[in-house]
This record gives sequence, C-alpha cells and structure tokens, in this order.
Amino acid sequence: MADKPNMQKIKTPVAEQPPIIRARNFEEVTFGYSPEEAMHEASRCLNCKNPQCVEGCPVNIRIPEFIAKVREGKFIEAYNIIKTTNSLPAISGRVCPQERQCESRCVRGNAKDSEPVAIGRLERFCADYAMNHPEELAAAEKPQSNGHKVAIVGGGPAGLSCAGELAKRGYEVTIFEAFHTAGGVLMYGIPEFRLPKAIVKKEIDGLKAMGVNIMTDMVIGKILSVDEIMEDGYEAVFVGSGAGLPRFMGIEGEALIGVYSANEYLTRINFMKAYSDKYYTPLRYAKRVAVVGGGNVAMDAARSAKRLGAENVYIIYRRSLDELPARKEEVRHAKEEGIQFLLQCNPKSIMGNEDGFVIGIECICMEMGEPDESGRRSPIEIPNSNYILYVDTVIMAIGTSPNPLIRSTTPGIEANKRGCLVVNEETNATTKDGVYAGGDAVTGAATVILAMGAGKKAAASIDEYIKSKQ
Repeated sequence: MADKPNMQKIKTPVAEQPPIIRARNFEEVTFGYSPEEAMHEASRCLNCKNPQCVEGCPVNIRIPEFIAKVREGKFIEAYNIIKTTNSLPAISGRVCPQERQCESRCVRGNAKDSEPVAIGRLERFCADYAMNHPEELAAAEKPQSNGHKVAIVGGGPAGLSCAGELAKRGYEVTIFEAFHTAGGVLMYGIPEFRLPKAIVKKEIDGLKAMGVNIMTDMVIGKILSVDEIMEDGYEAVFVGSGAGLPRFMGIEGEALIGVYSANEYLTRINFMKAYSDKYYTPLRYAKRVAVVGGGNVAMDAARSAKRLGAENVYIIYRRSLDELPARKEEVRHAKEEGIQFLLQCNPKSIMGNEDGFVIGIECICMEMGEPDESGRRSPIEIPNSNYILYVDTVIMAIGTSPNPLIRSTTPGIEANKRGCLVVNEETNATTKDGVYAGGDAVTGAATVILAMGAGKKAAASIDEYIKSKQ
C-alpha cells in the first residue's frame, strides 16, 4: 500500500442486496467490505494531526489509529484498538449515525464533491473480521476482580456499554434485564435486516467472557427495587432501562384494531419472530400500511411491513425531506424498496368500520409557518387540504418515553416533566447517592451510540465514586 493517501473522492462502494430481492426477506441488506475494499477505503484517510473525527464520536474511538492498521492489513490490531474504547463495535458499526457524528467531522468530506472516509463501514469490517477469525484473537482473559460489585438495570446499549467498561476495571458486574434475553432495543427494536441478532448475541457473549453476569426476567421495580439491590451488596447502580413507553397523537381512532405503536409492531417482528413461519406470533396481515413519523424507527417499521407482504407502505411526515431525522442511508434504502413518502402531511383522525377495524386515515397538508423567536419555522395546516388515505394498518412511530416503574419505586430519584431521570451532565449521577443513569432513560428516545457513550461515561464516574469511598 502506498504511503500517500488515496485521493479518491467518493467512498469505496459496499455491496448490498438488490432492492427487489431484499424487500421480501429479513436478511442483512449490506454485506460489508472485503479485506481489499477495506484497505482501499482506509487509504483515503489523511491521518490528520488534529483528528476531529474522534471528537465527533460519543465513545471516542481512536479512529485514525485503527484505520492506519486497516490500511496495513493488520485487521486484528485495528479491532483491538477499537475495543479499548468501544465494547460493541459490530453493533455501532452498523447502526451508528456516523454521517452526523464522526464522518461529519472528516476533513475529506469538507472538500468539494468529496465524501468522508467510511469510518462506520471500516469499524464494522474490523468487528466482523475478528468474529470470523477467532483463532487470530488473543485468548480472552477475565480481568482480575477488584472485589467491588456494581448492578446494571437494563441490558440495552447503555447498560451493556457500562457493564463492559466496568468489567475491564475489574468490577463484578450484574445486569438485571426485564426480558428473557439481553440486548434491549438492539434485540426488539432494530430489524434483523439492519442488525442481525446473532451479531448482538456474539457481542454479549464477549461481555460474559469478561465476567459480566446477566440475570434475565428481572423487572426492577417489581421483583426487586433499586434499594433492595443496593442492600444486597452492590455499591453502585446504573439505570439504563431505556424508553419503552410508546407515544400516541391523541387523535380519534387510535384504539381501532390495526393501530400499533412502532414499539409493539417491531417487538412482535424482531423479538417474537413474526416474520418466521416457525413461530406463532399474532400480527395483522396488512396490505396497505401508513407509518406516522420520520425517524429511524419509522423507516424500520415501514420496511418491515413491506417485507411482511404489504403492497403499499406510506411514511407520513409533517415536515420536508430535508428535515427527515432518519439516517440518509435508511431513507435511501426505504425509497429503493418502494416505500412511499407523504411529506408535509399530518394525520387528523383514523377511520374504522363498524367492526372496529382500520379502513383509512384522514390527513391534512402542511406548510412552513413564520419563524418563531428562535428562528425555527414550524409546520402549520393548510385549510381545506384534508384527504383520505385508505389503509388497513396504522403504525405510530412518533417517539417513546421512559417507563415510570423505576422512578415511582425509587425514593430520592428525580425525574423531569417528560419522565426522564435527572442526572448530572458531567457524571451521569442521579439525585440518589450511588445511583447513575444514562441512555434513553435520561434523554428519551435517542441513538444507540449516544446511549453507549452515556454508559461509558457513567462507568468512569462509578469507578471514581467507589474509589473515593475506600
């Protein structure tokens, strides 16, 4: 490989399933780089003296360092560098919105007609290479115990990240997971075609090899309280219980048969395997589906509906395409798969027949209003622009909020008006001594990588907290 950077302006393309094929299966859409493709893309990195990409990463992956190793073909060394700061690289490499974070800071992307280095694709390549070549990895060694116990409430991305960081430091970590398997939104929310569950399980197995104990079917706030956990010898508790409480619009017809929250719809598909004939998971057979919302969850629900046989799937979003919050790649994939976007449009009511089943959704067209004091323009209704979209299923993907169970059963822990736990932004400490929190339980529904970053930061704070008491 030449010493000079490869000045190719666009990212090295990655192979994908053709849309006409993938829209009818739940297999992973993107295949990932080959070793040759990864080395070629890595050679585009300028190895900046002041790498802004690292600052754009919520878990501060040593990006130029690992990419330099990929460029040299030293893939396991690259993987080991990533693992020093990121416990779940195969996951974040697939679902992290790199275009808004690390890649948005890449110098290559600032040049005219030039794309940033494909940092996410390279991270995924390294993680997958390590999983597929275990013989090249050093034998996993469980860190020596420091004699201190920490509990994690919730086995989603925040909890898993916190557990991994604490295990590296020698803590005896136990994750209390409400479901029958750990993973949280990684298992029940993100579809198989974006994040294969076998990948999630392998990452979790890696944490187990480090000594992390996972107790499933443990609904904290019901089976045990946070106080009872601490009475059992745990010196600190991290709450990463997510935001699994779905939101609805409060419009007429939301109680009709055929109206789902995206949470329920995706859980039935991903966690309960409604896409497989081997499992009996009730899910309405839909032909025409309306998904309300414009985030990644909306894209996941719409693309899943298409794969389950829906002939027409619509995304209803009240703002423009430029303001769509979903990842550009997910929007592109959705369009390629035939998902129809009804933009600057908002539901007014859901219509049903005499038997209580959905038959349509009344929508109204929107336009941008005048800027408010902050300069932000909000969408407003265009009078008399109502129309009926005939559908048999409506999926609400307009956000989620934290379940009130933890805050209602834990004296001394405060929440804000949105139901999110209040924490110190520097330490992720809650208002209750020894209890920390992060991820969607604090921010409301956000990205996997931000949850991982919060778990990592909380782990460092917990380490300092316990050491300060010695």
